[in-house]
Amino acid sequence: MSDPTPTSPDTPAAPPTADEIYRRICALIEPFNKKGVAVTPQTTFAGDLDLDSLNVMDLVAAIEDEFDIILPINRLPDLETVQQVADEVASILKG
Repeated sequence: MSDPTPTSPDTPAAPPTADEIYRRICALIEPFNKKGVAVTPQTTFAGDLDLDSLNVMDLVAAIEDEFDIILPINRLPDLETVQQVADEVASILKG
């Protein structure tokens, strides 16, 4: 028998958890992690991962595509660590 409770295709999916956001961002970082450093919440993009501004913009575009959001350009200089980016994404997704 099928489930008697119909689901509407218009019902929005639950937003991802903080852990899921972090894991998905870590997965997006991997192609940019040329130094092979262990990515932690405190990993910095410039210092630890040695990303230049073009790499950062490519990563930002990948994050925006992954989560279907826009990261405000004026916030980017303040987002130095993986956790800060994950927190910003979570904040945007909450609305």
